[in-house]
Amino acid sequence: MNEQMLAIGQLPGLPEDADSTVSQASPLPYSSRWSRFVSVLCAGILLASLAGILWLSLTVPKLQRFEEPDRALDLMVSRMMQAQDGLRRAPIWQQWVAEWTMDSQEEASRQAVRWYRELIATTDDPSAKLRLAILLGESEHNAEALTEAQSWHDRGTSAESFRQLIEAAYGMAPLSQARARDLQAMLAETLPIGWFYDHLAARIAQRTGDHALLTTVEAQSQMKEEQVQRWIRPLMIGELACLALGAMMLLGIMRLKGRRLNILQLHSPGVPPPWSGGTAAAVILRGGALGALMTIVFLSIPALNQGSLRVLAIPLANLPLLAIAYVHLLKPAGLDFRQGFGLRINRKDLGRLVCVIFAVVSAALWGEWVMGQAAEFLKLENHWTEWFDQELVWATPSMLAISLVEYVVLAPIFEELAFRGLLFAMLRRRFTFLPAALLSATIFALAHGYSLLGFISVLWSGFLWAWIYDRTGSLIPGMVAHAINNLLVCLTVMALLR
Repeated sequence: MNEQMLAIGQLPGLPEDADSTVSQASPLPYSSRWSRFVSVLCAGILLASLAGILWLSLTVPKLQRFEEPDRALDLMVSRMMQAQDGLRRAPIWQQWVAEWTMDSQEEASRQAVRWYRELIATTDDPSAKLRLAILLGESEHNAEALTEAQSWHDRGTSAESFRQLIEAAYGMAPLSQARARDLQAMLAETLPIGWFYDHLAARIAQRTGDHALLTTVEAQSQMKEEQVQRWIRPLMIGELACLALGAMMLLGIMRLKGRRLNILQLHSPGVPPPWSGGTAAAVILRGGALGALMTIVFLSIPALNQGSLRVLAIPLANLPLLAIAYVHLLKPAGLDFRQGFGLRINRKDLGRLVCVIFAVVSAALWGEWVMGQAAEFLKLENHWTEWFDQELVWATPSMLAISLVEYVVLAPIFEELAFRGLLFAMLRRRFTFLPAALLSATIFALAHGYSLLGFISVLWSGFLWAWIYDRTGSLIPGMVAHAINNLLVCLTVMALLR
């Protein structure tokens, strides 16, 4: 076989201009004038849906997405600062990894201050002002904390109590032990047990020399810090293992450039697919429009969206697309879903499958690290609401299980079928790999409705999953890598916040 026949994506017996060949063999569906009108209408529905997602993400204030943003931010900042405090007693290797991959404690404090200033501007919540002052004081900005407290004068009983606590903790006026005991009792009624309570109580105890209380508070803080670290440490080890093993696999794949290009092929026909690009476009428009309408209907019925039936949302939204794809793309080509998308892997290919999965997961993690370094240099950051998932944090065990099934099982399967198996494959018939992958990944990222950093992160993942589909001819590596990516995100949120 010559070199062209070995190139991935070039199939023996498949003409270079397959669209024209298919057209000559049999009339294409959706080629009538009425069908073109329906395609245009469906394209309008999809564009309107995408525009709606972008409009909501750009115009609706992020804090309005939460019923209790103050409670969510309290938990978020408390656990984030506990994790930072716990690093001081963590093993040296963990401190080094955290320094390499995470924000410093100083940067974490600055972020928390910005988030609380935003919350106060939105809600004018007195307890949020108290927490802001504690953050300022614990960041060694005592003067700013006291200035903040002075602005609460004559703002009501609660504000006056908060002012007394901040002045007692970070001020210079003498503080008697009797007064300190009264303030500690007031603090116990004001703040729940957590990072903010512990640090304010410790400050007041330090000022009056109450060593017994200080020891108790510090022991309580250390216990919570170690609990957070017990969950975070295994995740760090797992990600480091994925990075190391995957990096070796990735280097091995990169060395294949220019020779033995078919070594990663796990399935044929692969990409480009053996069906008409025009028919595929019509299928995607019709199935996507029906899916968008079904999603809107599903979200409009609270009983479906909030109960256990919510698990049906993703399959039902994708059912029209997959049904139409089977009738007009797969069946005419003599294929089923397993054959058309490479959903069956031979046992002899399992080793290569594991290698390419590790390589893609590693590439995704390295890409995230590079994006994190670039964002830090450019002073960009994700809004905290974009990765605070209320279902993962506060849901009951049964609803948590449903959320995990959605994120780790259903989303990877159906999103890979739609965005890589159909959209990317259709574009691949008309374009070379790079423009086809970038265009499909861009649409995939826009559909998530994230801000700039979130958009770039999803774009990178979508590009990698398109690349591995193009190279292997199977959606299984992308589905598994997608599931691992989502699982790592879910476990991180749960370890830190649940």
